[in-house]
Amino acid sequence: MDILDRYIDQLLEKSTPQAPVWNMEKIRSGGKSTWNYVDGCMIKAIIELYHITKNEKYLQFADDFIDYFVQEDGSIRSYNPEEYNLDNVNAGKTLFDLYQLTGKEKYRKAIDTVYSQLKGQPRTSTGNFWHKMIYPNQIWLDGLYMAQPFYMQYELTYNDGKNCADSFKQFANVYNLMRDTRNGLYYHAYDDSRQMFWCDKVTGLSDNFWLRALGWYAMALVDTMEIMPEALAAEKAELNRIYKELIDSMLPYQDEETGMWYQVVNRGGIKPNYLETSGSAIFAYAIMKSVRIGLLDESYFRYGEKAFDGICRTYLSEENGELQLGGICLVAGLGNKEMREGTFDYYMREPIVKNEAKGVAPLILAYIEVMFRNQK
Repeated sequence: MDILDRYIDQLLEKSTPQAPVWNMEKIRSGGKSTWNYVDGCMIKAIIELYHITKNEKYLQFADDFIDYFVQEDGSIRSYNPEEYNLDNVNAGKTLFDLYQLTGKEKYRKAIDTVYSQLKGQPRTSTGNFWHKMIYPNQIWLDGLYMAQPFYMQYELTYNDGKNCADSFKQFANVYNLMRDTRNGLYYHAYDDSRQMFWCDKVTGLSDNFWLRALGWYAMALVDTMEIMPEALAAEKAELNRIYKELIDSMLPYQDEETGMWYQVVNRGGIKPNYLETSGSAIFAYAIMKSVRIGLLDESYFRYGEKAFDGICRTYLSEENGELQLGGICLVAGLGNKEMREGTFDYYMREPIVKNEAKGVAPLILAYIEVMFRNQK
């Protein structure tokens, strides 16, 4: 896949911590570069690329990028833990590897800075972290990926696993609260207070099954299970059951021709629904990785590989000598000041962009799984 190597190099060559070319949200808003989950996704993927290729340029890039934000005392430029925004935890995952690989003490301190947020994060009545302070009483599937793998890794590495059961319980609650038992898919968000205009007043759930949210949740399960030790074998087995059910529920909705999935998963035939890159890449990665680490059996690999190949065929193209990855939903959420009401029309309204890390990073992670496969 020389084309993907070239594409990755193209993005890195044009990016600095102050102006990463893959963060379309920042570019469109004209805002300054901050500690954020989008860059966190990308740098995590680049670190994984270093692990498999041992090419120092990837480690150098990741280290330079995160080093720019992390101060000597472990505080992080532009990050306030007391904003209690789960998205901001995501980039903290890069710190574990970078501390191991570089030995920089400030990374170890920064891990504690990020963890301090989770210690104070407000919770729903079920004990789940609020998605953000500005979204009180709400659980979003996105938040499981942003926070839980970091939480589990911190507990196991630095806290004798004391709160691992809490992390497990948050996943179990999402399974019980947010899954539709008829089709096995999960709704994007849940309001514990039943107050938000977008939620069902009886169930507290939003209206639709958004692909990337389901992907975040799948990835959260895989990345969390990957680090769970033998001491948590029973909890891991339960998460694995939940995960396999999720994948089995997604497969009937996989597009026959491309192997991709639709932006609103179960409404493939309705225009203007479209095959969406980021969520499809996440599932490609999650499925192939879970076969490699023994969470799913060998027969599943082809579904992940089909999605990966389909994305590259459908949305990776060359324009004026530059590679472009298209078909990426920029952002989707619920509530806030703008009318993000969670209807089918809402998910169709959000901008579709190119070269955004929410699509690029999982495609790199899926590519890494293909590399693992080819090493066999």
